[in-house]
Amino acid sequence: MPNTPAATFPITAPPASGHAEGVSNEEFRAAMSRLAAGVVLVTAQEPPLDPDDPTAPGGEDVGMTATAFMSVSLDPPLVLVSLREGSRMDDLLDEQPLWGVSVLSESQRHIAGRFAMKGRISDRLLFEDIPYVRGEATGAPLVGGALATLECRTEQRVRAGDHTLVIGRVLTAGVPSADGGPLAYFRGRYRQLG
Repeated sequence: MPNTPAATFPITAPPASGHAEGVSNEEFRAAMSRLAAGVVLVTAQEPPLDPDDPTAPGGEDVGMTATAFMSVSLDPPLVLVSLREGSRMDDLLDEQPLWGVSVLSESQRHIAGRFAMKGRISDRLLFEDIPYVRGEATGAPLVGGALATLECRTEQRVRAGDHTLVIGRVLTAGVPSADGGPLAYFRGRYRQLG
């Protein structure tokens, strides 16, 4: 058999947009909107402005609605949340390793909408009339009436396109409310199962 050179193919750079050729932002969003997702509230407490000064004001509670949240591992117990790079929560979890997650129920649509608003009011006002308890392990607000609550410590941060994947070790897990079904997000709207 003659020794023939291997076929060569031209190497092409991906399009500047970062999308595969022929996939627009709108097409990608439309396709992914068909994937139903649960809705959670991710929360954390900003560290005090000056931890060495007991009279310095404490940090604010911060919250963010997320639908890109999933279980990663049972042993050890790990979860993952995807945060828009440069968002307030992404910046906070870069310096604060402790955070909480409240799995929202179908009756908590108003909480999901409130913490998802663009150009929203201060976080202090967002938490003002929402019942919550402070997590024992993290100090993060955990919403009353949530279907489940988790407290986490960041194990790893992975940059992925225009988002940061934050992988957290679960420190505590609870099921404070068995009432109602989950709040879901499908085709750009909050929905109830059933």
